[in-house]
Amino acid sequence: MTPDARVRTAPSWLPAVFLTPLLRWLALCHSVPPGSQWRRSCPTCEAPAGFGGPPGALLPLGRCGGCRGRVGPPAFTVEVLTLLALAAGLLVVPLPVLPGYAWWAAFAVPLVLVDLAVHRLPDRLTLPAAAGVVLLLGVAAVPAGFDRWWRAVLAGLAVALFFASTTVVLGRRGFGLGDAKLALSCAALLGWFGWGYVLLGLMAGLVASALVSIALLIAGRVRWSSKLPFGPFLIAGTVVALLVVPGS
Repeated sequence: MTPDARVRTAPSWLPAVFLTPLLRWLALCHSVPPGSQWRRSCPTCEAPAGFGGPPGALLPLGRCGGCRGRVGPPAFTVEVLTLLALAAGLLVVPLPVLPGYAWWAAFAVPLVLVDLAVHRLPDRLTLPAAAGVVLLLGVAAVPAGFDRWWRAVLAGLAVALFFASTTVVLGRRGFGLGDAKLALSCAALLGWFGWGYVLLGLMAGLVASALVSIALLIAGRVRWSSKLPFGPFLIAGTVVALLVVPGS
């Protein structure tokens, strides 16, 4: 193991211990229908479910501190996704890009859970994710020049514009505007490494979405007219593309 790898893998699990309650809170708050207020309490007993109330809702089991019913994401889902994202970052993401990846992953975890729960990708998560990735990649570009940074910015804008155009042309059969805003950060992160990785991430997400859709159709869980949330597949495709970046 190289000295750089030893530095990056030494107590790698510690940040997740402090980060997961915040990510669980973000997922809990935003798992509401469009136009609704943030969820700040248990829907069953109205006990506070944030940092100002009993801690149960923010612990791995996700149980209300009042009625002990489940509130927010299922038990341990936030913790498992956070550890997977952390492991991927520490093992495969080049050190200069690690801050940008960490910022992106911190938003990606609750976005996956929110999209699965209520089929939406709120601006309050997608837009800060994109802004932070662009800013932190800009910091990483300072020592070697901004060629990679410009490519990252163009990739994010190009993919987001493509997604948004499908919404205009195809309506519900196209990608949603939330997907377009999420694509800003995903494509920018991959664009740093090259256009091929942007394409790979998109293809991986599309293939995964198609395979899951076919499996659910065969199992009778969805109909031909059903539409699966694409955000989790877009995020998964981004991670898959990062796994094959040379030198990771």
